[in-house]
Formats: sequence, C-alpha cells, structure tokens
Amino acid sequence: MAGRSADWLAHLLGVQGVGGSNPPAPTSLGQKSIKKAYYMRKIKVGIIGFGTIGAAVAKALMSRRQFLKEKSGLDISVVKICDKELRKKRPVKVPRKVLTGSISRVLYDPEIDIVVELMGGLIPAKDVVLEALRQGKHVVTANKALLSDSGSDIFKLANALDLCVGFEASVGGGIPIIRALKEGFVADRIDLVYGIINGTSNFILSKMAEEKLAFKDALALAQANGYAERDPRLDISGGDSCHKLSILALLGFGIAVKPDEIYTEGITGIEPSDIQFAREYGYAIKLLAIAKRSGRSVELRVHPTLIPHKHLLSDVSGVYNAIFVKGDLVGENLFYGRGAGGEPTSSAVVSDIVSIAKNMSDDYKSADYVTFRKDVDRVKKIEDVSMKYYLRFSAVDKPGVLAKISGILAKYSISIASVNQVQRKASSIVPVIIMTHEARERDMRAALKEIDRLSVIKKKTVRIRVEG
Repeated sequence: MAGRSADWLAHLLGVQGVGGSNPPAPTSLGQKSIKKAYYMRKIKVGIIGFGTIGAAVAKALMSRRQFLKEKSGLDISVVKICDKELRKKRPVKVPRKVLTGSISRVLYDPEIDIVVELMGGLIPAKDVVLEALRQGKHVVTANKALLSDSGSDIFKLANALDLCVGFEASVGGGIPIIRALKEGFVADRIDLVYGIINGTSNFILSKMAEEKLAFKDALALAQANGYAERDPRLDISGGDSCHKLSILALLGFGIAVKPDEIYTEGITGIEPSDIQFAREYGYAIKLLAIAKRSGRSVELRVHPTLIPHKHLLSDVSGVYNAIFVKGDLVGENLFYGRGAGGEPTSSAVVSDIVSIAKNMSDDYKSADYVTFRKDVDRVKKIEDVSMKYYLRFSAVDKPGVLAKISGILAKYSISIASVNQVQRKASSIVPVIIMTHEARERDMRAALKEIDRLSVIKKKTVRIRVEG
C-alpha cells in the first residue's frame, strides 16, 4: 500500500516512482528558502509630524524593531523625525540626531525609503506628499482631509511613478477597513457601507442615551476625557465622518467625491427626549456615514440616523468605531474597534509601512497600486432619496393640531406609520412624535417648511432619518 501511495504521489508530481530515477533532492529547494529567510531587508523611514500620532508611530517602530524583524523579516529604522515644535515632551525618547525642524531633510534624504506624513490638514501636507513621491519615496498617511480632497491626484502620481501610498489609518484608526475593501473584498460588488466613524460624536450620543445628559453636558464630558477637541466643530458637525466617507466611496464604488458633494448633518439638534422616544420605537440614534448603491447611482450622506436595536451597529458605544459592509458575495460583515488615538492609529500606520516594504523586495517590484473600478455613474442627490423618518413637532396642545400636521404631510404624499402625542394641560407645548413610511426627501422638506409656519408649531421640527 505504501509503495502504491508513493508511486501515485510521484505520478502527480511528474517524476518517476520507486523503480525509476530519483526526483531532485528536497534539500536543494530548502537551501534556497533558508538563504532567503536570513536575508534582512533594511527600510529607512522619515516621519513628518510628531504630535500624538507621530509620537505613537515612532514609539512603535523604535521599541518593537526586533519584534517586527521576527514577524516580517524587515529591519525598519526611523532615521528622521520632523516637527515645528521639538521641545515638547513626548512619550518616546528619540536621539537628538534624528530630530529636525526642516521638512527638506526628510524629503531630500536619499537614504529614506518611506515618508510618513502625520501633519494633518491640507496645506502644506498635500505639497509634502506630492514632493515625497516625486523624490521616489513611498508614502504613508493618516490624513483623511487630504485624501478626501486630493486623493485622486495623489494616487495618480504614485501609480505613474510605480510607488505606494498607504492610508489604512485614515479611516477607523486601527480597524483594517482599507485593506479589506482593497483586497479582502476584491471579488465583491459592494452594495452598502454604514459607518460609525467618529468616536467623539458616538461618545456624546452614548452618554446622552446612558445617562440622559443634555448635548452640551455630554460634549463637556467628552472634552474633559480628552475625546473631543477644544474646538469640536469638525466632529459634531459630521465633517470628519464626511471626509472618511469620501475615502470609503472611492474604495467601495470607485467614485471620487469631494466632501462638499456629500450631504452632511451633525448631532447638535439631538435631544435626550429624541433618544428616549427612539428607544420606545425600538431604535438607537447614531451618527452614520452611509454609502448605498441605488441602481447606477450611489447615495452618500452623513447624518444622525435611527437604526433598529437588532442591527449590529446599535450597540456600538463610547469612542469605538464600527463599519458595516455588505457585498454581493461575502454578505454582511462588521469591523469594530478603537477608531482613534495614538496606539490604534500607529498599528495601522506600521501595517502600511510593513506592507510597502515587502512590495519593495527585488522579486516583487510592482507597487501596491491604488486603482478603482468605477461601477456607479453618479452620486444621488439627497433630495431624490426616499427613506423613513422620525419627526418631533413642538406643538400647542389643543384640538385640531394633529389634523393640521397630518393634512400637510398627506398633501406631499407622506404616509404616517405611527403617532405618539403626549398629553399635557391646555395651552402647554407638547411633543408630537410621528414615524412615517418611506417618503422622498424633497417632499419631506417642503412639508416641514409649511408645517413649521403654523402658529401652533413653536419650534423647528426635529427630523431624523431611519435606516434598516
């Protein structure tokens, strides 16, 4: 039996069996592999930007140099770190010779293989990244504002020069969503992406839900804990999520969209009562970044959203991020983790460095191109999107108010699914909660504009869109 098995295996391998000439000795193949295993590729890195993220990246690369050698076969060293403020104390000790205040000493150092841009913002970050590429250096960046504004130009230049741009850290911190969309789901047509991709807003909404805090108190708590900036407008306005959604749209649907082309609405109008009413209806309120296929169009929007408690995203709380992806082959997937902060972001940056360094090897010279197949024709205007709505009216509590509201909604073909009218004493202001069936955004806006002009409506109506 053993002899027949050996002959069968020899037949599959295309060599003669026991009775014939022997196949090549396995050791001749093994020696080549052993030699290659002992070859250690040396990679030199320059970092521009030495803030929270830059310091975390430097610390990870320097303190885990041997660890990375053993895991990747790469000897990665930080040879230059540039920042305008070098005297500030940081959680990593760096040799003085590594520090510089001159960007040129990073861009034009012939020894540096990879430039890590962690400055943030558009200017001068865009010029720095483009010049690094022109100097033949690969680039890693965590700059979502830059990529959402100029990503197409950057990727085009990198591809033309056979260079890599790594940007895993630009969306979701340490969550590997970029690599998943580029590689893991390469065979899939992406149909839907829902993202809780701003930890500050998610923390605020979580505290409003858990502790029934007012928005301003939840924001103050976020600032006290270091989860919100002194000027939190980019986070609470939805702007940060918008930048990230632009990148996800490019990866998922192949369409380059500027942030000002994406409908964006923040969380400042949400009140604890909205969260409570939503809970009674079986929903949670989250600031969602949404990319949804709609025929040959894609819906791209950022806004507070009611999602069912049964949905995977409903329990994502605090500063955590989560991204829900649905592909036609793979089905539903959820990516969850720490979406911001030095350590998780440094994990993503170092991952990009290692990936690029491996692509630099002699036997695989091709860059990790950022290429996209555009499989939608346009972005669908928010006015043309149909969805369900949660509406909270602040109305005078007297007979006929609900009839007036429902009459105007009916005029614009908006069908009511349920009504909750809280009873109070006469002449007081009470909330009237209406959940609608699907309606077109254009019609909803026109209806609310007319309703808010009624004398019995005392505040601007709160409207929150519903998904799932």
